[in-house]
Amino acid sequence: MYQLLEGLRVVEGSAFIAGPTCALYLAQLGAEVIRFENIGGGPDFRRWPLAPSGASLYWEGLNKAKKSIALDLGRPEGRSLAQRLVTAPGENGGLFITNFPARGFLSWSALSALRADLICVRVMGWADGGPGVDYTVNSAVGVPLMTGPADDPRPVNHVLPAWDLMTGAFAAFTLVSALLARRAGGGGREIRIPLSDIAAATLANMGMTAEAGLYGHQRPRTGNDLYGAFGRDFTTADGERIMLVAITPRQWKGVLDTLGIGEAVAAVAAETGAAFAVDEGARFTHRGRLFPIFEEAFARRTLAELAPLFEAAGVCWGPYQPLERAMTDPRLYAGNPLFSDLGHPSGESYPAPGFAATLPQDERAPARPAPRLGEHTDEVLSRVLGMSSREIAALRDAGVVA
Repeated sequence: MYQLLEGLRVVEGSAFIAGPTCALYLAQLGAEVIRFENIGGGPDFRRWPLAPSGASLYWEGLNKAKKSIALDLGRPEGRSLAQRLVTAPGENGGLFITNFPARGFLSWSALSALRADLICVRVMGWADGGPGVDYTVNSAVGVPLMTGPADDPRPVNHVLPAWDLMTGAFAAFTLVSALLARRAGGGGREIRIPLSDIAAATLANMGMTAEAGLYGHQRPRTGNDLYGAFGRDFTTADGERIMLVAITPRQWKGVLDTLGIGEAVAAVAAETGAAFAVDEGARFTHRGRLFPIFEEAFARRTLAELAPLFEAAGVCWGPYQPLERAMTDPRLYAGNPLFSDLGHPSGESYPAPGFAATLPQDERAPARPAPRLGEHTDEVLSRVLGMSSREIAALRDAGVVA
């Protein structure tokens, strides 16, 4: 947790990953994030994974450091409160993150009529307003057909929702950029960020769409082989599996020296005319000749022998390990100052991360847990909307808030 955005008031009305992730990053940088959702919880309030109590670990992970207000959004009174909250006055307010449809009570036209300088970041599935989630967008851009074993034509879905996560980060960056423009006199604006556009643009930025267009087909499936460079999984003498990548000349020399296979690789280079030391593409092209040399070398050494040698030589590698084992790794979880031991709304206590970047000149504050659903309803209605305790009590009695 850092305080770079202290003083900003951001309202969030969203579910699932991209919108909540955007708001999470802003909250971890010090912004006050007020999340509104339906009484009883929104569509992701009970999403897996679950704690033994049945509470969603997913929900409380994505909503750390936020405030929560619960409204009956099915009633005009509840929708009106959401609109008032989004457009409440204040120089550092009028910032809204949502994945609600572009039409309806949270449309740009409805909200900007209440506050002209509103900045609304709207996460969408498809740019035309059609429904889409990470996995359906991912299938449409062809990534699952490039993923998996070369001898199996079935698509392989990635377990990590990459487009959701990239969209969340992109949305946070865009919101802050729009705020800077507003402070310079640029006024308010709606910003629509479809997952489909993030996916399409990202593949184009990496040259993958140009490649498919020029050659008439997308790249082939290569299993665990790193496309266009040298990288693959290998198994050591003690049965440990690691991922090895050698892209730079220094990495390539380090792994050859450590494994003692320089002469064998030089013989392949002489036979093929390939300049392996400087041409990473050649290592990929001739990987069928190179991999057996590496496999044999790994089969002679244990991971305990290789690990310190790899570190000393600057070799780029990582172990294959389950998450529960990774949690004991001091570079990832155990002892990492990014994490704080917290009690959570689920009733469980476990380490939770703050902002993932480190600012060496700033003091890192401990992470903060997610709120209980509706925990800050009274506070928000009173402080942000200026409502009296009597007015709030009347709304509660009528079932409009909880």
